[in-house]
Amino acid sequence: MHFLERIFDNFQNSPNRAELVEVHGRELVAHDGRAMVGLIARARGFVAAAGIQPGDRVALLAPNSAKWVATDLAILAHGAIVVPLYDKQEPKDLAVMLRNAEPKLLVAATRELADSIAAAWPEHGRIAVFDEVFEAEPSNGGIHPIAGPDPVAIIYTSGTSGEPKGVVLSRANLDFMIPRTIERLAQVAGKHDRVDRVFHFLPLCFAASRMMLWTQLSRPNPIMLSTDLTQLVVEMAAAKPHYFLNVPAVLERIKTGVGAKIKDRGGLAESLYERGIEAYRAVTSHTAGFLDRATLGLAERVVFAKIKRTIGENLEFLISGSAPLAEDTQRWFQMLGIPVYQAYGLTETTGIVSLDEPDCVVPGRVGVALGGIETRISEEGELLVRGENIFAGYWKKPDETAKVMQDGWFHTGDQVEIKDGNIQIIGRIKNLIVPESGHNIAPEPLEEKFLVACPEVTQCVVVGHARPFIAIVIPGTPKREAVDRALELVNADLPAYRRIRRAILVDEAFSVENGMLTANQKLRRARIEAHFKPAIDAAYEAAKTERKADVAAARA
Repeated sequence: MHFLERIFDNFQNSPNRAELVEVHGRELVAHDGRAMVGLIARARGFVAAAGIQPGDRVALLAPNSAKWVATDLAILAHGAIVVPLYDKQEPKDLAVMLRNAEPKLLVAATRELADSIAAAWPEHGRIAVFDEVFEAEPSNGGIHPIAGPDPVAIIYTSGTSGEPKGVVLSRANLDFMIPRTIERLAQVAGKHDRVDRVFHFLPLCFAASRMMLWTQLSRPNPIMLSTDLTQLVVEMAAAKPHYFLNVPAVLERIKTGVGAKIKDRGGLAESLYERGIEAYRAVTSHTAGFLDRATLGLAERVVFAKIKRTIGENLEFLISGSAPLAEDTQRWFQMLGIPVYQAYGLTETTGIVSLDEPDCVVPGRVGVALGGIETRISEEGELLVRGENIFAGYWKKPDETAKVMQDGWFHTGDQVEIKDGNIQIIGRIKNLIVPESGHNIAPEPLEEKFLVACPEVTQCVVVGHARPFIAIVIPGTPKREAVDRALELVNADLPAYRRIRRAILVDEAFSVENGMLTANQKLRRARIEAHFKPAIDAAYEAAKTERKADVAAARA
């Protein structure tokens, strides 16, 4: 029984069990197995009536919902290949992907979405909206035969460097991966008889999100879908989840927001919060005395327990992926009694390679590879991965596929260290900065270190490739004294060539809307550098002028 058969089997065998729960503000709208089968039948009927044949591509452009899931499963059941797209992405960027995928049908959630894509993609084929799809006559056809190597999805990479590429995932990839994610998740969640309350707000068009969705539906266990990211706090309060998948940017915002609120309150609460953090550090570093332990105990009862209830009264743990999480942030959540388990993977690895095991969590590391997945490190320090989870190739890009697949090993592009099987991500090989000194410098550790040293700053990017020294671009309006103090802390134990010599303050924050962040909050470094090039060039020119003045003064 392959993954799709198992999901359909679960729907049909338990028609009254909740499978998808939409969270609308404070209201929970459940869709049981019977409801999902009905929605899938209508979407399947529409796809068939549209003349779609097995092997055709069908694009899906919509926010998370039960209808999204039903359309996705209907396309797969028909034997077609799903091309899931992010509904918040710029239409011009989506048009690049659509021209590459050449879908015979695009299903959009609304007429507004459909029109925006039609304008950016004038050579488009048929575009339909959910209202049409779910008014169609239902089809009760069975699942079209899908062989192991058959493609089931083309998922486009976020395009952090260059043009997005369509990652082709097969039925065999998912048949291999889903049982292993179920197994590792069972280790993390522990054995119990209850139904897990699993909340999900990340777009289902991404590989890791689809793995979370299909893992829950295969277990079987319902999944609660956010429907409005602007109401995320309200939705989480209504969902009361036991756990959910996150990206580091969200966890960083939670930590920063809590700290800011406590600082605004001031008084005893702020003092106990700060002292509690210091006591926790002493306890975890095995340097604590009696006073540290007493302080920590008091902070846990009076402050930390209240913070935990505010974040999520039922929260047992969190899973973080898409990028390495700062050690300080991971420890902060642990301090509150909310373990954060890091996951690592790429679209090309069917969304996952590793996930923390509860008994060997090391802050700053992303866990141990799942069973059946091999890892090794190249001479250049790059993580290589081999296993049945590795993608079939990039759609219509054989040369790009050949660059990353060599002798059966997928080259991840990530620079890593591995200790006792536990992986630590140092940075992206392609992101390495080589200043005029000729040294290879990974920017990510410096950025993480700076953000920890300067809580006033929530975003930054290190620059300096082919430049005389390393600098850092900081959006926002932090106090110059705070930035200078943070740079002193960051640079204190670094060799001269890795020190950040200049801070470049800019007004505009990095965001998805201005193209400087990907949809899952990763930095688009090339775009950031291009956007702020005048300010960066001016900073280096000013440093050059200052240097000349210093030399002249020394000679005088």
